[in-house]
Amino acid sequence: MNPTQQRRAALLEQLRHADTPVSASALAEKLGVSRQIIVGDVALLRAGGEAIEATPRGYRIARSEMGVSALLACRHDGLDQLRRELYIVADNGGVLEDVIVENPLYGQITGRLHITSRYDADQFLARAAAEQGRSLLCNLTGGVHLHTVRAADSAALQRISEALRAEDILFSSED
Repeated sequence: MNPTQQRRAALLEQLRHADTPVSASALAEKLGVSRQIIVGDVALLRAGGEAIEATPRGYRIARSEMGVSALLACRHDGLDQLRRELYIVADNGGVLEDVIVENPLYGQITGRLHITSRYDADQFLARAAAEQGRSLLCNLTGGVHLHTVRAADSAALQRISEALRAEDILFSSED
């Protein structure tokens, strides 16, 4: 095995043994290369069929997730309602996997989130606040967006839906 193959195998081992996503910078430091080398390695590993996901907190190996999932249509404006949306999902046992918007030029745009806790939500919100909310995908659609939400069972999904509805965040056909 040549040094490049060894580095990519070590990168995969790091991801397989990580409990949380690992940033490209952290992987670069561990493997003694630049962040850009890691980004390129990940791209080539993915192209070769490795199930590596990019989340806002770093890379992780895609795991087959147990439980049930639903696609929820939401609408909010501002970071305060966004915070309530993220907390509702996390506090009711859900994982907010992604955000999806429809764009007239590009079609469907999906951003991976994988928010599992208030900590994850606060990290995401801090990055959004630093951008003054300009980078939020829902800004492209007047606040309307979809989320894939995963939970252990349908009761948890029901709790999440009801709480989002109570906060006037769940988008319905009556809106």
